[in-house]
Amino acid sequence: MSLLILFAATHAGAATAGAREQAKRIHDRIAGVPPAPSVLSSMEQDISSGRKLDAAYTALADPAFYNVTLKNFAAPWTNEAMTPFVPLNDYTATVIGLVRDDADFRKVLYDDTLYVGIWSNLPPYSNSGNAHYEQIDQLGYDLSDTQNFKGVNQSAYNGLPTSATAGVLTSRAAARAFFSAGTNRAMFRFTLINHLCRDLEQVADVNLPPDRIRQDVSRSPGGDSRVFLNNCVGCHTGMDPMTQAFAYYDYDYNPDNDPDGTLGQLVYNTVNDIDPDTQSRVQGKYHINSTTFEQGYVTPDDQWDNYWRQGANRRMGWDASLPGSGSGAKSLGKELAHSDAFAECQVKKVFKNVCLRPPSTNADHSQISNMVASFRSHNFNLKQVFAESAVYCAGE
Repeated sequence: MSLLILFAATHAGAATAGAREQAKRIHDRIAGVPPAPSVLSSMEQDISSGRKLDAAYTALADPAFYNVTLKNFAAPWTNEAMTPFVPLNDYTATVIGLVRDDADFRKVLYDDTLYVGIWSNLPPYSNSGNAHYEQIDQLGYDLSDTQNFKGVNQSAYNGLPTSATAGVLTSRAAARAFFSAGTNRAMFRFTLINHLCRDLEQVADVNLPPDRIRQDVSRSPGGDSRVFLNNCVGCHTGMDPMTQAFAYYDYDYNPDNDPDGTLGQLVYNTVNDIDPDTQSRVQGKYHINSTTFEQGYVTPDDQWDNYWRQGANRRMGWDASLPGSGSGAKSLGKELAHSDAFAECQVKKVFKNVCLRPPSTNADHSQISNMVASFRSHNFNLKQVFAESAVYCAGE
């Protein structure tokens, strides 16, 4: 009985948290560090005056929001283990920079953008190493510093044609994690997980045409074609036509001397890199295990099509102003980023990060819907989502 009384009293107190408590909670959740007394008092005054968003934006101005909160928020997207315990890299840095600069966050998947430090004692950005970002991390440089941490054209640093850049999809960190070895399907799968909050099983649709499934997929795994028709086809009918966008990309490293790909680099086949044997720019990994099912699709170029605009996955809310097809990673990144699923995913991730729990109640889901609409009306500024999430959870 005494435990029940204590639980009820604790939650009643949380529900009616005063202005100062709310101010501290907002700052702690956004910046991850306690506010200075003067900052806390200013935020308390804003909350008492009904200006809770102003209080949240005060917390967003703390450098720890960029150096700690956003770094830990984005770091899991940069590796297959989805762990935050990785050094700063060009993927994470670019996410931080776009948020800091109030950019349209959809550009994270398709813009010619990269964020670098220009402090004088840093090693330069490298296509074959991460020392530039590791030094920023180790020296504790402030990523809220607009003078020394700036957005640049990615193409000017990594040598890709502008048309081949696709935000974090063509960052070195993403290439190392998702283009190394394999068949480039990992890049599509983890982009889906990290930016649309869906894994392949959640978007499987066995009713779409299987005409673009590659040769390396058996049509009768274990000698049973029903496994393919009822399982494999569900993912591959949508994934393989879209993964074709990455046909010219690879991550080049020596697995014997560099098994983790630490010194590798992103490569992209241009018109000067046509294979004399195949007369194609397509990376060889797209043709591996071609005898598994020789009648399967042979990838000729980087032309992709979104079969999910039909069938069950229409509910992902594809942008009707886009054609649903294109060439290369940039146009595919735009297709994904302009979906309703992308906007909803960003809001849910921020909500969980700030409120320390996923949305679960009817009130939570109503708040998510409101914040998605606000995200759109504020030109996809992710800071607004952090501020609104913190205000919503301030009384908890």
